[in-house]
Amino acid sequence: MADVGEILKSVLSTIRVPQPGDRVHKDECALSFSSPESEGGLYVCMNTFLGFGGRYVKKHHLRTGQRAYLHISRVRKPKVYLQVSEDDSNSGSGHPPKKKPTRLAIGIEGGFDVEQEQYEDDVKVVILPDRQEVTQEDLATMPDVVRERVSQSIAGIMAADSVSHTLQVQQWDGEVRQESRHAAELQQLDNGLKIPPSGWRCEVCDLQENLWMNLTDGKVLCGRRYFDGSGGNNHALLHFQETGYPLAVKLGTITPDGADVYSYDEDDMVLDSKLPEHLTHFGIDMMTMEKTERTMTELEIAVNQRVGEWEVIQESGTSLQPLFGPGLTGMKNLGNSCYLNSVMQVLFSVPDFQSKYASNFETLIDEAPNDPSQDFKTQVAKLGHGLLSGEYSKPVADPTEENGAPEPRGDQIGIAPQMFKALVGRGHPEFSTNRQQDAQEFLLHFINMVERNCRSGPNPSEAFRFLVEERIVCQQSQKAKYTQRVDYIVQLPVPMDQATNTEELQEAERQREQGDSAPTVRAKIPFSACMAALNEPEMLTDFWSSAVQAKTTATKTTRFASFPDHLVIQIKKFTFGLDWVPKKLDVSIDVPDTLDLNGLRATGQQPGEELLPEVAPPPLMTPDVEVKAPVLDVSTVSQLGEMGFPLEACRKAVYYTGNTGIDSAMNWIMTHMEDSDFAAPLVLPGCSSGPGTTPTESLSEDHLATIVSMGFSRDQATKALRAKSNVLERALDWIFSHLDDLDSMDVSEGGRSAAESESGREPPPGPRVKDGPGKYELFAFISHMGTSTMCGHYVCHIKKGQQWVIFNDQKVCASEKPPKDMGYLYFYRRVAD
Repeated sequence: MADVGEILKSVLSTIRVPQPGDRVHKDECALSFSSPESEGGLYVCMNTFLGFGGRYVKKHHLRTGQRAYLHISRVRKPKVYLQVSEDDSNSGSGHPPKKKPTRLAIGIEGGFDVEQEQYEDDVKVVILPDRQEVTQEDLATMPDVVRERVSQSIAGIMAADSVSHTLQVQQWDGEVRQESRHAAELQQLDNGLKIPPSGWRCEVCDLQENLWMNLTDGKVLCGRRYFDGSGGNNHALLHFQETGYPLAVKLGTITPDGADVYSYDEDDMVLDSKLPEHLTHFGIDMMTMEKTERTMTELEIAVNQRVGEWEVIQESGTSLQPLFGPGLTGMKNLGNSCYLNSVMQVLFSVPDFQSKYASNFETLIDEAPNDPSQDFKTQVAKLGHGLLSGEYSKPVADPTEENGAPEPRGDQIGIAPQMFKALVGRGHPEFSTNRQQDAQEFLLHFINMVERNCRSGPNPSEAFRFLVEERIVCQQSQKAKYTQRVDYIVQLPVPMDQATNTEELQEAERQREQGDSAPTVRAKIPFSACMAALNEPEMLTDFWSSAVQAKTTATKTTRFASFPDHLVIQIKKFTFGLDWVPKKLDVSIDVPDTLDLNGLRATGQQPGEELLPEVAPPPLMTPDVEVKAPVLDVSTVSQLGEMGFPLEACRKAVYYTGNTGIDSAMNWIMTHMEDSDFAAPLVLPGCSSGPGTTPTESLSEDHLATIVSMGFSRDQATKALRAKSNVLERALDWIFSHLDDLDSMDVSEGGRSAAESESGREPPPGPRVKDGPGKYELFAFISHMGTSTMCGHYVCHIKKGQQWVIFNDQKVCASEKPPKDMGYLYFYRRVAD
């Protein structure tokens, strides 16, 4: 071992001990999905702490000169099952019976079960390029200085939390609640009210279940109405909105151990450390109370186990044939990452993404920086190669089976996109967490990242990009205004009043009201009705007409100015009820396999049609014209904010409705919720922060590059950002509504006019969009199960040839009954006209 010892001593200065803040990638190769469990194990650089599979460790050595790597090989221990009776397990498999969850949690006692694998690790130091090995026994014979440094580095690497550790939800407790900020100093009215230990009724509607007692005044009122029409009538919520009394306890959940306490002000279940004292104030002794109602946790668990939607979408009632091979690779759920898994599976079935990333995989790997874990192109290419190559689409080997697994059940080795998830979520307030997310929002977030990282060369997101033409006609002058904007998704409304099974729905509702057990009945909405709702003119009641210089009514119609190669349709299942409580529409829509949208192509200005003059509406001012800031009704802004809307959106709603009250402001918000600048800052004409005042020096280079990447010149991008105070989304809207004026823009940046800066070349044609016939065929859809985009589960179905395939995280199977009527996002591709 003398030679190896000398070599190790010569590289000792490059061997580091992990320090706080160091990222230790010991679970995943930076360039592939090799891991310590993979054949050949993982090599962790003892200087940079990046991990590499056997195929890429030499590449890293040649590029960086690093020689010392910690090789980690991990072997799964066989599981030991106790034989149980058939009565206990409902099967003769010998596997332990699955207990019914009693706690809204994952991986802890009483929660939803997560199988924990047990492993044995084998570690040794490997010196490149000759791959000389140094075991722990070999280290014991080496000089003290070598043994101590190398041993400390090994111990530090093995003890450090890997980067992926924070992403893996092995234990998640949905019942962990925070102390309410109102609990300690809660003021209780001394009104002499005493609450009996039973026999409660809502003081407004006489409801006898789902009752909440306000801890300030002792009012007993019913809770919120649930998405399916059950629950209460919102009287406890209305009482809070009228009085501001924040805390309420759910009657029937009070026991000596505690109770359900909700804070309307904090909009969450909370802890109240003074609950015994607060209950005693109204004559309730916690120590004598017994539980008579299901807790909110039990209700949530029941919802999460709801049959019907879950079983239909996951096709759990049929025996599905597992599939393996290229393009059939499953993705491990990293803890509420099914939204990411479903979106990326669909995107890498699109040729543009395949050719950009997967087909160029080796080239992109060769061009990767020294730390590929932080490089967007590298990680996307790595994901694409992992999904399409088939290298990881193999059945999971069971170490308890001597001759291999008897019959594959769909479980794959698959890939765990930990590095990818960390990178695309970095800095984002939602996608950087382990909470469930909206698949549509993640799709747009990822497309935005692709746009920023494809400013030169092919841009695969162009496959989805299309132009929308909006035509607004002033009903008083009959003059029109045309604008264009870029979009990536068609949002299809769901007209519930067009359901074809109204009588069946009414009967189910009647049975629920009478307390009978009603079957699950979904509203059946024709797809044609959804398209009609999308195409019908929208009435604008507070439109400021530049032709008549006053507010009047107008109609807005939306049409396609171009048709993309691939069309994404979102069914707007998530909406607000009449009480402004978010809910999901439980509907079945007969989405067709083919679409012909040619009749929806925009035609532009009509012959003889007059256009509205380009004049801005007057600002909302006080009588003192010197005052620049808007005078807004603070109470209305506050009320809107308490409903959960962004502050800037609330300010704009009050401003654009002229301080006319909460109803008109709320109508404005519901009309403009889908606007790209919905939450952008309110910018007023004539204010110091208004259009045209942003200096060139303060313009975001990132924003400039994004607009330039879409086919516009830097001067045009500068003009747009200046006009809209450096807000990217508003600048894009502005530039697309001024396409006819681009050639004559006078930008004067750095002493150059637009004409001078464009000398010698043609002006760019505008945004790069692909166009063609509007005929499409369905090739994929993503479905959501659950009551909200913030909870539940996503799966996707993708058509491979003539076979529909279901991708349910790590399970990939041939689909028997693809639930095309219950999707959330639908993906179509263009077909020949």
